[in-house]
Amino acid sequence: MKKTVNDIQVKGKRVLVRCDFNVPLIDGKISDDNRIVAALPTLRKLIADGGRLVLCSHLGKPKGPDAKATLAPVAERLAEHLGKPVKFLADDAVVSDAVREAVNALKDGEVALLQNTRFRPEEGKNEEAFSKDLASLADVYVNDAFGSAHRAHCSTVGVAALVGESAVGYLMEKELKFLGEAVDKPVRPFVAILGGLKVSDKIGVINALLEKVDKLIIGGAMAYTFFRAQGYGTGTSIVEEDRIDYAKEMIQKAKDKGVELLLPIDTMITKEFKADAEWQCVDADAIPDGWQGLDIGAKTQKRFTEALQGAKTVIWNGPMGVFEFPVFAQGTLALAKAMAELDATTIIGGGDSAAAVIQLGFADKMSHISTGGGASLEFLEGKKLPGVEAVNASTPKAGV
Repeated sequence: MKKTVNDIQVKGKRVLVRCDFNVPLIDGKISDDNRIVAALPTLRKLIADGGRLVLCSHLGKPKGPDAKATLAPVAERLAEHLGKPVKFLADDAVVSDAVREAVNALKDGEVALLQNTRFRPEEGKNEEAFSKDLASLADVYVNDAFGSAHRAHCSTVGVAALVGESAVGYLMEKELKFLGEAVDKPVRPFVAILGGLKVSDKIGVINALLEKVDKLIIGGAMAYTFFRAQGYGTGTSIVEEDRIDYAKEMIQKAKDKGVELLLPIDTMITKEFKADAEWQCVDADAIPDGWQGLDIGAKTQKRFTEALQGAKTVIWNGPMGVFEFPVFAQGTLALAKAMAELDATTIIGGGDSAAAVIQLGFADKMSHISTGGGASLEFLEGKKLPGVEAVNASTPKAGV
């Protein structure tokens, strides 16, 4: 395990903390602050220990300075949660002489937040100039942004190599613990549930999980590619034609490995993609032309929830249907309810599945909800995450 915030001395030191404040904004207002709340334990620890905190994060995908992607609302909300001021350093250059002066003026326990790191085009390219700028603000570097750990950016990788001491925060530590134990030493039976839009997004994960799990449940839009692999018609449902052969290979691999692969046996279909559309439930091999599947059906809900009974470790990534539409949220709701009632380690792998569980009111019933959809998928696939590997991995370069 990497060095954590419990292993470092920060009193009187400038601590650059990479957070994940990539929160949704509606008309400039934060609509969901779960990622801010998730950062609080680490920040409170560093404040209590007398660190001089310099926080950084990206927000959205701006190509440069963009008023719609400012972190100003985050500074305001964070101050409310911490019960103390958060000095927002609103410089579009992110790091400048004025920013350095403000950071160097911080006292023990004080907090500043930099502007959106993606206002600097070098960020996504991990270019040294911006990494050096960030490192000039820090005596210690802490990465607590699991949701960005799969990105080799200046604020997640480049800066870590240039600061004398680095560690992971509590959130990162928790993510690695839950996901790591689930992958490396799961209590069995071990069940994985995959949903969401595309098979192509989860190729590596399906392949990797079939080496580890006892059961693999597949739902969501990606299931219709598996329908075609079985020779079923799919109407206007989303199908990745170039992944049909892969789906066939995975069905065969499950048989070869002795893994129970569960696919939908019925599906809720509609002619229109809207919340109040006319719908019906049909068997998996009976989708008529002109109709598309948007959720698993009642028989599948029963089959999937029964398959979860007795499980001791469950990982879920991706909803079973279009959960934003209440009528097509029933499959996702059924699985969330079944998982909430299990005596098991239950892990939600970020992204839309996390949003669904939170929206449906089951968040407090899960063992762990990951803050990183893409990062959790890559971790489950067995890939090394650059933002994790960078912590404690390098010797600082001269001249910073």
